[in-house]
Amino acid sequence: MWRPGEVRADLTRVVAATAAVLVLAACSSSPDAPSSTTSSTPSTSSSGSPSPTASTSPTSTTSPSPSATTLNFYAGTVPAVAPRGTVTKRTLRTPDGRTRSYRLFVPIGPLGTSPLLVALHGAFGTSKQFATNSGFDGLATTNRFLVAYADGVGRLADGTGGVQTWNGGDCCGPAATRAVDDVAFLRAVVADVEATHTVDPNRVYAAGHSNGGIMALRLACEASDVFVAVGLQSSALGLATCTPKNPVSLMQIHGTADTNVPIDGGRGSGPAGVAFRPARDAATALAVADGCDTPPTTTVDSANPDLTLTAWSGCASSTGVEFLAVTGAGHAWMGHPASSPLAERLVGKPYADLDSSRAIWSFLAAHPRR
Repeated sequence: MWRPGEVRADLTRVVAATAAVLVLAACSSSPDAPSSTTSSTPSTSSSGSPSPTASTSPTSTTSPSPSATTLNFYAGTVPAVAPRGTVTKRTLRTPDGRTRSYRLFVPIGPLGTSPLLVALHGAFGTSKQFATNSGFDGLATTNRFLVAYADGVGRLADGTGGVQTWNGGDCCGPAATRAVDDVAFLRAVVADVEATHTVDPNRVYAAGHSNGGIMALRLACEASDVFVAVGLQSSALGLATCTPKNPVSLMQIHGTADTNVPIDGGRGSGPAGVAFRPARDAATALAVADGCDTPPTTTVDSANPDLTLTAWSGCASSTGVEFLAVTGAGHAWMGHPASSPLAERLVGKPYADLDSSRAIWSFLAAHPRR
């Protein structure tokens, strides 16, 4: 489950480590994803299809049989355009003695008090790679928010070198084995952006893919005083317990054909060497922490039956928890073409009928701290 990264120049070495780059699911700037028309409410929702194995959480429940209605996963958002704004590469010195970096995108034009999205690449990825693959800059241009793409730590002792990873708990790579304090680093990223821009503290969010999504879940569990909501794709909870101090919202997207991080849990096809928890355990844990009503509702999107949404209602502080299972989708970031023929050969074609970036931003923007 060493996730999305840039294709290395040494193709022979990459192919030899195919598993290590299976998460190269690269994407280009965000296109308009296929439509889902008007919905009852975005929070009306449901369990994954096929249904995951029993969750390791003792509070997991079985959802009722799904209903069908047309859902709108892009509510409240404007489609992305070609990015217009400034890009700055910034560095920080962390308490553990490492020099860490992040890439900040600021859309052109007056902003006022702005939302901030901290975007987290997968293993083997970089801030630049995830900016290209996710297309968040184009969404930030039209929807008026700041994006800080943070860089994980590399394989060398000082944190440099290739193979950047995040310490999401059980996973992944050098960051996890060295117990790097990535929570402290990402808190520092937010503080650094706040020092130069007017950020709305009630709209600080995190989004991630694969190992980056695992890290986003850790932020939800351990830094809920800073991060109000998180959105992620192709990830699982890397912690044994998740007890956030404040209610925090979660949007989790997972493909039923993901072999890197199997939706039902277990060891994936990548080299992480981790027996992952069932993907839905993360949403179940946050629903419990937020005091949501159970059981959740189950809705199949009548416009696209591949999409089955599990949503919990009645959560504390108007938070929301949703788990979207995408039938037939793999590990690649959804809704965007692969960045290269090699990336497509390694992970297959990204699922085309859902734009993960826009769906995640739609959810996050609808869940500020109240």
